[in-house]
Amino acid sequence: MSSSSQINKRRTKPAEVRIDELMSAAQTLFLEKGVEATTISEIIARAGVAKGTFYHYFESKQHIIEALKKQYIEFFIGVLDNAVRQCAADDWVSQFKVWIATNVQTYLETYPVHDIVFGVHHHERKNSEKNMMLEQLLQILVGGEQAGIWSLGQARLTALLIYCGVHGVADEAIANQLENTADFSEQIALQYLKMLGHGELNK
Repeated sequence: MSSSSQINKRRTKPAEVRIDELMSAAQTLFLEKGVEATTISEIIARAGVAKGTFYHYFESKQHIIEALKKQYIEFFIGVLDNAVRQCAADDWVSQFKVWIATNVQTYLETYPVHDIVFGVHHHERKNSEKNMMLEQLLQILVGGEQAGIWSLGQARLTALLIYCGVHGVADEAIANQLENTADFSEQIALQYLKMLGHGELNK
């Protein structure tokens, strides 16, 4: 085997590794400079790959943003799933509180990335992240209603109102530079539990 062949072999990486390197480079640059100011040439240089390698995996800068968006959604939903699963299967109040607390904490920790992947688009009325999070919340709300913990009326509408409210107050927390979210999230959950009639049904 020639020395050039040996070098090429060492430089050859699996596709998933190359994709991850490109996405990581792009995200870092987007956070540093902003999406509009970042060029594909800068992403290529930061990742240390050839121009052809970029276009082998991504058609454009917009395409890599879409990949980062998908990655972010999967990460966020996974964090919520793992947190809720730590609660007892029939402890709907704890699941509800954990869902809210994890939402707020994760959003505050990752909002710069969130703003990159969602901020460059027009508002999407069919938002896959929102729909998956609504399904998570719906399972908790419906489970609690069936157990007689609270009363819903219109389950999906209730879930939507809670989802929008949680993200609204999370934005408020970001604006106020809130660092400790535990008490904040607990107060949010308690307000929603009152709205759901929790406590009144169990008197």
